[in-house]
Amino acid sequence: MPGHTHRFGSRGPSRGAALTLVFASVLATAAATGSLPREDGEAGTTTGTRAVSSTIGPVDRRELAEAAADAEADGKSGSDAAEEVVSRSGDRWGAVYDEQEYEEFAQALDGAYTGVGVSARRSARGDVTVTGVQPGGPAERAGVRVGDLLLTVDGRTVGKRPVAEVVALLRGDRTEAAEGSTVVLGLRRGGRAWSATLRRARLSTEAVTVRRLGGTPSAAVLIKVTAFTKGAGGRIREAVDAAPGDAGILLDLRANSGGLVTEAVTASSAFLDGGLVATYDVHGEQRALYADPGGDTERPVVVLVDGGTMSAAELLTGALQDRGRAVTVGSRTFGKGAVQMPSKLPGGSVAELTVGHYRTPAGRSVEGTGITPDVGAGPEAQKRAETVLSGLGGGS
Repeated sequence: MPGHTHRFGSRGPSRGAALTLVFASVLATAAATGSLPREDGEAGTTTGTRAVSSTIGPVDRRELAEAAADAEADGKSGSDAAEEVVSRSGDRWGAVYDEQEYEEFAQALDGAYTGVGVSARRSARGDVTVTGVQPGGPAERAGVRVGDLLLTVDGRTVGKRPVAEVVALLRGDRTEAAEGSTVVLGLRRGGRAWSATLRRARLSTEAVTVRRLGGTPSAAVLIKVTAFTKGAGGRIREAVDAAPGDAGILLDLRANSGGLVTEAVTASSAFLDGGLVATYDVHGEQRALYADPGGDTERPVVVLVDGGTMSAAELLTGALQDRGRAVTVGSRTFGKGAVQMPSKLPGGSVAELTVGHYRTPAGRSVEGTGITPDVGAGPEAQKRAETVLSGLGGGS
């Protein structure tokens, strides 16, 4: 998510990259996580891993727990105290959530969020512009359209605020963010300026969409994946299984913020007949992720990526590239290869901190470097990708 490293939450832009907009629905979701099971063994993936060390990445778990407990004993916020420890640790992706925030984050990975149903970005002129309106959502019902400029949120000028802070305003603080609460947006379209009162609602995200790229039997199938929320991997497998004949697959992972590693591994199983997807380490102990057998290994595949392709999306891209299963097209990916695990803290807050990093089947590290596609492409990337897929015999 644009502003992929922004940290924000109900108290302003200070939470974690993972708390970006899957559930606030403004901008594209950010580094949603590459999460693995909790330190207490509660499953977050099917890898069956369980950490055994008392140290989480560069943060000492005991120090973190003691800071939270001491703050709670003094009547202060345990999550604030823990966040201070994390901020000093140098863990680039570390985040601390209070109970409500973590519940919302978990709901986001389930493909649902409370919000108004808009996405937006800052334009080259510096304006915050609506780039997407969810069908049937509060914003659409209020008449908000793509291209509208967002001027104010509850009377507060958007101005030059960081985009993540604008997101936090749209989401509202702990008492304001509930389903049914209202937010007043100041908008401009052409020469007309007006305000619209929107009532936040529970909305579902469509993480995987599928369509044909033409009307012929040999037309390629475009599978667009915006995030690896729960069930996304299975939907990708279903789409590949349902693709007609030898039609090629264009897997569009642009602006994909990542999500659940297990869903990315399930997706890889659509294209691989078993074998290695990635290796990773937890507190120095090496682990591996494998695809299930039985995937389609014959159908031509092109993966479309850009600088917003992150985390679990990079894991999938690297696996298909290293295994020679797909041609990658676009621009270099973001470069988030962190493995994270959540752990409960005194007071009910949750720390999600880096415990290691994953590597592609060929042993390449993604963290900080990203993945360079086989075929570079800029604004016309999709057209280039379709041409490449056609050249592979995948239809057009």
